[in-house]
Amino acid sequence: MASIEQLTQQFIQQFGGEAAEIKAFHAPGRVNLIGEHTDYNGGYVFPAALTFGTTLLIRKRDDRQLGLATTNFPSSKALDIDNIAYDEADDWMNYPKGIVYELEQKGIKFSSGYDLLFHGEIPNGAGLSSSASIEVVTAYALLTMEGQPTDTVQIALLSQKSENEFNGVQCGIMDQFAVANGKKDHAILLMCDTLEYELVPFQSGAYKLVIGNTNKRRGLVDSAYNERRAQCEQAVVDLQAAFPELKLLGQINLEQFNANKHLIKDEVVRNRAQHVVEEIDRVLRSMDALKANDLEAFGQYMNGSHDSLRDLYEVTGPELDAMVAAARQVPGVLGSRMTGAGFGGCTVSLVHEDSIERFKEEVGRKYTEATGLTPDFYVCSIGNGVEQL
Repeated sequence: MASIEQLTQQFIQQFGGEAAEIKAFHAPGRVNLIGEHTDYNGGYVFPAALTFGTTLLIRKRDDRQLGLATTNFPSSKALDIDNIAYDEADDWMNYPKGIVYELEQKGIKFSSGYDLLFHGEIPNGAGLSSSASIEVVTAYALLTMEGQPTDTVQIALLSQKSENEFNGVQCGIMDQFAVANGKKDHAILLMCDTLEYELVPFQSGAYKLVIGNTNKRRGLVDSAYNERRAQCEQAVVDLQAAFPELKLLGQINLEQFNANKHLIKDEVVRNRAQHVVEEIDRVLRSMDALKANDLEAFGQYMNGSHDSLRDLYEVTGPELDAMVAAARQVPGVLGSRMTGAGFGGCTVSLVHEDSIERFKEEVGRKYTEATGLTPDFYVCSIGNGVEQL
């Protein structure tokens, strides 16, 4: 990790001037502990903010330019802050640009231009929400610099709108919400539909979260994601024979579903719906396990989640399955599952601290033997949401 002093020196090299006026902000990455593909079905998710993410150094300018740079790539640019538009060639810069655009749409009049230097610690394409981290830290920093309120729920919504409309990525609210509202040693039980949320203590004691990056670039996600959404919508239509008011699968419980799933004629559609309803039930049961400090039960629910995503929802793929299978063979692992959209990306495992080195060695070796790919592992703690440093 680069220190603020090192980043300050890089900021001055990039933009000139003095250190005195530079302010620093941080937004984390996130991992979803359980509750996958439930968000767009009106169900619960259970994400947590990580301790690593995106650090932003920012300083006012005496003109109307927006200076953008990052320590991660050589690209940098100065733009007119009053005339922001999407440009594919600007790559990562479209995330902070989208925030400036959305703030202007909301009637925020910038008092000056700004220089922004981003330092990202989230591996690109790992599915730990680097884009949400950039969006949220930009919004929080600019609102703070302009003396505006920093309501973290509103910042999450603005960041999602920017990603959906300015960047054209149809993500749900979970990533931005977790990044904006996380709290150290807590995960967030979030109902994506209503944004009702509860911070749940995640006291894992001698157990650590280990994120395994398969380093499999995700290809199929968009088309498969749209297909799964359509199948869930079809299941709702079929179930309306019993529940005329039903709009989303998350509105019925497991008992109601099991009594009426025969109404879903297509077996694949029925499997998709079964995953969603059972997964929402698993999230709620895993809350009870955490409140009772029963980490072993929580680990079993993590395992059940992965198995359902593999067998019923079919979004895991050989790489994720190989990594999870290897993880579960290591003594001291309570649970392991894919996290995120699937078809590559990351796993999350709950591992006893005494087993971490063995975990990295054995899972790494078996995974490479099975796939030919070399994984990366990150031992994580749960950190705060966006904040000024």
